[in-house]
Amino acid sequence: MTRRSCAIYATGIVCAHLLIVGIALVVAQVFQTMIHSRLKKEMTLTEKSQVFESWKNPPPPVYMEYYFFNVTNPEVFLAGGKAAVTQIGPYTYREYRPRENVTFLENGTKVYALNPKSFVFVPEKSKGNPETDILRTVNIPVVAVMSELNSYSFILRTLVSMWMNSIGVDIFMTRTVHEVLWGFKDPLLTRIHALKPEVDDHFGLMWKKNGTHEGEFVFLTGEKDYMEYGRIDTWNGLREMSWWSSNQSNMINGTDGSVFHPLLSRNELLYIFAADLCRSIHLAYVEDVEVKGIQAYRFAPPVDVLQSPKVNPTNEGFCVPAGDCLDTGVLKVSVCREGAPIVVSFPHFYQADPKYINAVDGLNPNKEEHETYLDLNPTTGVPIRACKRAQLNIILNRVEGFPKTKHINQTIFPIMFVNETATIDDDSATQMRTLLLIVTLVSNFPLLIVGMGAILLVVLVILVCRNRQKNEVKRIDFNEAFHSFTTAKDETAYTQVSDKPEEPSENHASQPLKNGSYIAMSPVETQKC
Repeated sequence: MTRRSCAIYATGIVCAHLLIVGIALVVAQVFQTMIHSRLKKEMTLTEKSQVFESWKNPPPPVYMEYYFFNVTNPEVFLAGGKAAVTQIGPYTYREYRPRENVTFLENGTKVYALNPKSFVFVPEKSKGNPETDILRTVNIPVVAVMSELNSYSFILRTLVSMWMNSIGVDIFMTRTVHEVLWGFKDPLLTRIHALKPEVDDHFGLMWKKNGTHEGEFVFLTGEKDYMEYGRIDTWNGLREMSWWSSNQSNMINGTDGSVFHPLLSRNELLYIFAADLCRSIHLAYVEDVEVKGIQAYRFAPPVDVLQSPKVNPTNEGFCVPAGDCLDTGVLKVSVCREGAPIVVSFPHFYQADPKYINAVDGLNPNKEEHETYLDLNPTTGVPIRACKRAQLNIILNRVEGFPKTKHINQTIFPIMFVNETATIDDDSATQMRTLLLIVTLVSNFPLLIVGMGAILLVVLVILVCRNRQKNEVKRIDFNEAFHSFTTAKDETAYTQVSDKPEEPSENHASQPLKNGSYIAMSPVETQKC
């Protein structure tokens, strides 16, 4: 066997083995199953996992941007006209949110933690100074008191109205942004505090929320089932709430929004429990995106989350009392805000009924600035970029006994909205890209084997073709040579130059050579018939 034949046979054998093994591994998904099993073991809230430390102390910086609606025509609104507002801000704060008192429960299948949040002002990311910027907005303590007295007698409401006028409080107030956000001693609440000590004498949208937590959480670690990674087991000792009017609405579903299970699908719904919204919400897949070179799925709350119960009956449970429902795009949360007529929505009433947008001049909802979304890496479930946006509103309507409200039209009045953002830091992004590269290479290793087998198959075909071509050339050369030889033999004749017989040998040497004394062989043309 020649060296060329040995190379052909060896290439064929290796090619066949690579193709058979590669295709078998692709069909069986051995390497993909192996890497997925590894991910499921690593993505757990346990001390031995790679993600535990980043869960306790999240490395990406979180920023809270506060925007306020400054009322420009309070007199017109109180006279029955349409309110006009201008947006001011953002006033940006860096949010720190380490987890504290982390304790493992039930053989490590659950973990208890507090999540206190603290805020530090970031002037370079802000537009304005909260200490000096003046804001005119709704006096929420006054509106809360009026709403509370709505079920009392007309005489009591009238007396309280007169008393409120005597101490100089009004439906609208003018304060600095810092006071409205972080608190001030309110004259109305101070007097109520003297009568009812349990009522705080300070008011602020973020009063007592700097350095405090939103409750005691117990999370599932995901050791038993990777789908339960980070899911909330209890909040403040509760597995369900009691504020709403249906069992489904009272359920505490999903995670706290900081972690999600690995191996995400585009077809699934993700659930988040938002303590500040007093409910769980779900997010649906929107599109594929890329953040810092990392592929991600974007999930966002669909329209049905805050859809009117007339369109989406499952939202009837969020009507309290039962049947007292608002239209699409808003959620009344008085039940968890000490009875104050507080309403939450997306900023500028994004995705809300147009009547709420048109009730106030100066609102301009748009997807780019007002949508809430999460960009999650589908392999690990790690949030790559997050943008949580929510607006705080209050219901203003006429209350008998309070003359200043007799002309106003019922309005869900915007107060402020927050834009909470976080993007993976550069170091974490580099680590994530490296991890995903390893996962991709290991998962696709069978395809590499198939690819090598395909390359060798091409090489084998080339070698076989070249070898066959060489054999054909040799065969053609031999045939041509044989044909030339037989043709030459047929066309060659022997002609005697002279008929004279040879001289005796003894005289041959002494006589000069003459023409015809030897036989010459020369080809002659074949005579034609």
